[in-house]
Amino acid sequence: MRKIVIPTDFSKNAFNALYFAASLFKYTRCEFYILHAYAERVYQADELDNRELLDKRKLAVYKEVDEELFHLKEKITECLPNPKHEFKMLSAFGVLSDEVNDLVNSEDVDIVVMGTRGKTNDRKITFGTNTVQVMKYVQCPVLAVPEDYEYHEPREVLFPSDYMVPYKRRELKLLCEIAGSFRSNIHMLYINPIKKLSIRQEDHMNFLKECLFKAQLSYETTEEEDKTMAITKYILHNKIDMLVMVNSRHSHLEELLYQSTLEKIGLHIKIPFLVFQNLSR
Repeated sequence: MRKIVIPTDFSKNAFNALYFAASLFKYTRCEFYILHAYAERVYQADELDNRELLDKRKLAVYKEVDEELFHLKEKITECLPNPKHEFKMLSAFGVLSDEVNDLVNSEDVDIVVMGTRGKTNDRKITFGTNTVQVMKYVQCPVLAVPEDYEYHEPREVLFPSDYMVPYKRRELKLLCEIAGSFRSNIHMLYINPIKKLSIRQEDHMNFLKECLFKAQLSYETTEEEDKTMAITKYILHNKIDMLVMVNSRHSHLEELLYQSTLEKIGLHIKIPFLVFQNLSR
């Protein structure tokens, strides 16, 4: 049974991520935990100047959220009826990244799927604040789906790697199962002007081969020093359907997420983006 968390703010972008997740795992028995964290909705009310008003506002928002979750469940089951899928609707008075992480740990969740941006939908940025926080801190693979992305099977997957990090078998198993479902080709892109691999890199590459046995693997090397440019060019030139990266110390992804702002990178991703956290659970 695959366990999947879908954070929602009831926006079009959030529903698109839910639709994508239900389509991506259509062949798999899944429990979907659809989660709305509503603390921000409560605190943004201007009239909250005492504890009694806060409690009333919390109760009112809770009831609103409960109704919205009910209608959301109706909508997704009507759009994509699937006897393999069970939807559990959850609300929490808290911060989204904390609530997602707690749920991931308590239910031993396999993956979080969410939109790249939420209700605010600022087109000047690649990822919204909540998405960045979840990518950085939640101890679970995170799949971010761009707004208006129309689902199609991920036949071509790009996995940039310097083969320096010791990958986690559980996370690679998830990618292997996705690749196996759609007979995907995984393009391993080595971004480094020094082509020769060390023994450690060779060992990690062999581990990847062992874990991703259901995929067709191809190996590419680029001497492009700008990692962002190398990834962007490869996506465009090879009609890539999904990008996979690992968030670990000194990884390509860390350089993207921890620069001053994501807006300055120029990596405006138009395809689903799967982030591995490389953390033990």
